[in-house]
Amino acid sequence: MTEPLLSLSAITRNYGAVQALRGIDMDVRAGEVVALLGDNGAGKSTLVKIISGGLKPTSGSIRFDGQERHFTDPSEAKAAGIETVYQDLSLCLNVDVVANFFMGREITRKVCGIPILQEKEMERVTGKAISDAGTRIPSLRTNVEHLSGGQRQAIELNRFVHFGGKLVLLDEPFAALGVEQTARGLKMIRDVAARGVGVIVITHIMAQAFQVADRIVVIRHGRVAGDIETAKTTPDHAVELITGGTLSLAGRDTAKLDHIPVQQEED
Repeated sequence: MTEPLLSLSAITRNYGAVQALRGIDMDVRAGEVVALLGDNGAGKSTLVKIISGGLKPTSGSIRFDGQERHFTDPSEAKAAGIETVYQDLSLCLNVDVVANFFMGREITRKVCGIPILQEKEMERVTGKAISDAGTRIPSLRTNVEHLSGGQRQAIELNRFVHFGGKLVLLDEPFAALGVEQTARGLKMIRDVAARGVGVIVITHIMAQAFQVADRIVVIRHGRVAGDIETAKTTPDHAVELITGGTLSLAGRDTAKLDHIPVQQEED
């Protein structure tokens, strides 16, 4: 098999005497959707912050796109092709779709030494990207504040793919969406993965994980409690791994896991 797009090896993260992550091993391949599951305080958010450059691991190594990486901040991770899309997104609500799509990457042409925005070209590129995603937006000149949650997510995800993103981290992407918008969002994730992008989805909704993910990774008390193909497991089994009901960690003393102090975090 080809080398994983992302490979985490023995990742730990300490907050003083508290161990939030206790040796995480995890791979994500190009074009694969991985659902990251776990209870509040399990370590999911800490792990995502490490992958996206927001935190440094206490120990362990990260390989991304064939190279060992040590991201010092999120801008480095973004430049390498890693993007995090949060529930509240990072769009500017008071400007239109085109301006958001090209935010920080505007197409310009110098006239008498003065950079002039190429509005028509930017609108053409934006329109094609949104159309290819199967998303309908009344007008590309509509301010984002007037769009639905699903339309906003389409802008953010397809902006990421268009500008060469290789791995996207989605943190509770559908928490504020209705049933129809969520269904479209799940399809959009599969479409993005079909273009060769690796996807990690954090969700508390088990049905969404089983609908969209190729593989499920469960984090419990800062350790990987399960790494399983979605087609080979069940929601009940995933819940058992999350709660520790019948936890199996290949020979580790699972009884001790219930007494591991953990860093509380907002997951």
